[in-house]
Amino acid sequence: MQWFGRRESSNTEDGSAIGGRGIALGGGVIGIIAAAIYYFTGIDPSAVLNGFQQGGGQQGNNTEVVADTKEKKFAKVVFADTEDVWNKLFSDMGRTYEKPILHFYQEAVNTACGTAGAEVGPFYCPGDQRVYLDLSFFKELSDKFGAAGDFAQAYVIAHEVGHHVQYLLGVSQKMDQARQQLSKEEYNKLSVKLELQADFYAGVWAYYQKNMKNVLDPGDIEEALNAARQIGDDRLQKEFQGEVHPDSFTHGTSAQRMYWFKKGYETGDPKQGNTFAAADLE
Repeated sequence: MQWFGRRESSNTEDGSAIGGRGIALGGGVIGIIAAAIYYFTGIDPSAVLNGFQQGGGQQGNNTEVVADTKEKKFAKVVFADTEDVWNKLFSDMGRTYEKPILHFYQEAVNTACGTAGAEVGPFYCPGDQRVYLDLSFFKELSDKFGAAGDFAQAYVIAHEVGHHVQYLLGVSQKMDQARQQLSKEEYNKLSVKLELQADFYAGVWAYYQKNMKNVLDPGDIEEALNAARQIGDDRLQKEFQGEVHPDSFTHGTSAQRMYWFKKGYETGDPKQGNTFAAADLE
């Protein structure tokens, strides 16, 4: 991806702190958290995420500044591009895009959704409309997940911004209501559709990276598709549990994640990403 020297988002902030009332990532906070939990702990993420949803923590005391590295500049450029793309798309819908904040932290951070450690991976908190990112995850994405390349990293950020889009469109709020009414298995099925829609939105963003920004390099889309493949529920369960349990999927299979990202990239049309209405997800 051609990013060096381009506009960096000003909607960013820094801060790390250990505190709060325990990890409580509720209200639609589902980025690739489950994938990260699989990888780093081997624990069934649905059980852990249920624990995250017990109450909310407090944001504050986040004062540590994250060094202005190449990776940080890159993330700011990607975030700026998501702003440009979604500004346009929301304008086309007759709406105003309310920009989220990209929050850089190290090791642990207090959020409106609770306290999170870096092991959960990048995530979006609708309570404060922030995407949280510990930049060390980029190295983990390459070295441990097998998803190398700058556009694999860009895909992760765009996916989290996709959750912000869902929040603005009211999808996340409906998921909150469903969580109170459905069994874990039924809710997991909706969670998969939520995540696949965020993958689709990341693909839509990639479409405009090519056609509006003209900043893609050869192989960029393949990097994103490989990242989607590597963090599919089926692949991660097979890797860390030795067997696959579809009832516990929360993000979708590798094939599903690749399919919906690719559909977004090929169409560039947000209206075609209604995963909740899709009878067949791949």
